[in-house]
Amino acid sequence: MEKVQLFTAFAPAITIVGIAGILGWVLTTWMRVKHGYPLDGSWGQAIYPQNSDEAMERIKLLSQENAQLRAELGAVKDRLANVERIVTDGAHMLDREIEQLRGPHN
Repeated sequence: MEKVQLFTAFAPAITIVGIAGILGWVLTTWMRVKHGYPLDGSWGQAIYPQNSDEAMERIKLLSQENAQLRAELGAVKDRLANVERIVTDGAHMLDREIEQLRGPHN
């Protein structure tokens, strides 16, 4: 009789853990398929998703866009470096020019 009470006390927890495990497996499988990672077969071998022409074209377009964005980021970094140089050097240069205009100290 004690075993039955013990089982009924833990039955909801066992059910929740089982459902969470199944949902976790479904979620990780879906994420692997979505991002192109290989799936595991019944014997542990890798099963790769099918590569279609559409997927290859999409990868090609994304690679081109990535290259364009990297080039644009490089240009932005160059412009930012120039702005930083102007902002920081401008004040020092202005101070030197003012001191030169004042003339030599007596």
